[in-house]
Amino acid sequence: MTLADSDSQKSNRYYQILGENNTTWHWQKWQGLSYLTCSLLEHWPHGFFTHHFWPRTPGELVEVFPSSAEVYRVKQVHGNTVLTTGKATQVEMPNSSPEKTYAEADGLITQTAKQAVWVCSADCVPVLIADKKTGQVAAVHAGWRGTAAKIVPVALASFQAQGSQLSDLLFVLGPAIAGEVYQVSEDVAAEVGATVVPQIDRATTEDILHSLELLPNSPILSDPEPEKVRLDVRMVNVLQLEQLGIGHSQMAIAPYCTYQQPDYFFSYRREKQKKVQWSGIVSGLS
Repeated sequence: MTLADSDSQKSNRYYQILGENNTTWHWQKWQGLSYLTCSLLEHWPHGFFTHHFWPRTPGELVEVFPSSAEVYRVKQVHGNTVLTTGKATQVEMPNSSPEKTYAEADGLITQTAKQAVWVCSADCVPVLIADKKTGQVAAVHAGWRGTAAKIVPVALASFQAQGSQLSDLLFVLGPAIAGEVYQVSEDVAAEVGATVVPQIDRATTEDILHSLELLPNSPILSDPEPEKVRLDVRMVNVLQLEQLGIGHSQMAIAPYCTYQQPDYFFSYRREKQKKVQWSGIVSGLS
């Protein structure tokens, strides 16, 4: 994989859809290993880590950030539960405890400054969220099941419940499997896509897919296999946020595909192995 510069980033589909909002992605180095950061989150220590860091855990990865922070993670279950750090388990330092000790959820939102929240992924979408007024942050794991259950809007609502304003929230979607290579059944695509199309009484799978195809930035692409389509999960998340009033200047999407760039990312769809890359962010002053 060639590390993207600003010109190549501007050629990707997501840049063209979100428009020029002065957001750039940067490859950073730590002990010779690469991880990814986004300028939209420049005020928060954060990173989307590559498979080169495997099998390091969040308790070890937090050392990359120039911040002494409490570390939190969950046991991910492909749902839409978002917990506050007060209801989650703090990771033992420097290594994590056995996974069975962690609360089941797919998102974590901080309550105080200097808390690091983490999610892992291997094709699903890692989403880092920040409030530019309070410094509060969240980390969300949004696979197709979580996206169908609107986990990112659930996280947004969690911010609002703690006093955040929509205009202050930033959403950064990290490396994930790209729509052009993510083959799913028509039923799965309809289940996910139904979250962003107008409600139709007794709508069939065909009705939902047709509505999705009519969208200006459709998350559905054709597939040569019968009863299959290609699904862009990150684009569905963008559409969900748009419908809640989040502007394109508040979003960024990494121009990288876990499936197509094996030099840097694990992909469960490609390898069928339970290996992951971690994404994390540290909260600022509240």
